[in-house]
Amino acid sequence: MATADLLVIFFDPVLYQTVPYLFPQSFLDITPVCRINFVIIYAATECSVWFTVIFSFDRFVSICCHNLKTKYCTKETAALALSTICILFCLKAIPRYFKFEPGEIVSTVPWFCTEKPAYYTDPGWLAFKWFDIVLTPVLPYILIVMLNALTVRYVVVASRGRKGLRQLKHRENRNDPEMESRRRSMILLFTISGSFILLWFLYVVNFLYSNITGSNPEYYTGSLYIFSEVGVMLLVLNCCTNAFIYGVTQSKFREQLKILVKYPVISIMQLINKPINWEQTKGGS
Repeated sequence: MATADLLVIFFDPVLYQTVPYLFPQSFLDITPVCRINFVIIYAATECSVWFTVIFSFDRFVSICCHNLKTKYCTKETAALALSTICILFCLKAIPRYFKFEPGEIVSTVPWFCTEKPAYYTDPGWLAFKWFDIVLTPVLPYILIVMLNALTVRYVVVASRGRKGLRQLKHRENRNDPEMESRRRSMILLFTISGSFILLWFLYVVNFLYSNITGSNPEYYTGSLYIFSEVGVMLLVLNCCTNAFIYGVTQSKFREQLKILVKYPVISIMQLINKPINWEQTKGGS
């Protein structure tokens, strides 16, 4: 997830948005390079989304399916699932290379990437667009919400049963570390599904609007242009929030992060407080 998210951040906001603005007409604006950049952006974005789905499914199996947990929740299975998703969506992104044409040709060199008019009228491209939007993010919407709902339902039922047993055993309501852990897991699941749905919402609405009305987003002006760009911005932002939520909210990650922050300070203090061997220094002089 972190690798896919970093690829999106590097190739979209940095190479596609920032570098051409600071250095106009650089080699990144040459049409073949621009096309490859778009292919990588789409592939990395879809991998990021589906890695979130795979991770949600892994959590569902780990929490709710104890019989399947020992067989599925392994490094080998994770590597196979992630590599399969990565290969499939990299292959799926290849057709996007051919949806662009040069914006202009200077001294036989093609510059910039402009979407072909046929991309909005050709039946093949229209079918591809609908397949694309269903695969990402509509289907991930459904899967993430369904998996999280099933996980939360299991946690609630199990927590009620555990709470009842503890009250019968101790005749009092004491704090249960296991129930607190499950409660935090529920909050995490709701946060992930909610952020994904909200941050992709404007992009989906814009896609539906452009296809229902037959308008080309490249010719948007005024409020429509702002709406479209904000949707893309939130889509990219989703790649930042997923890794942050899944990583920083984990106690082991926070512990390692604290060690990383404290290590330079501790090393400097140890170096300052390190006793000097005066005899060895005197002998050397």
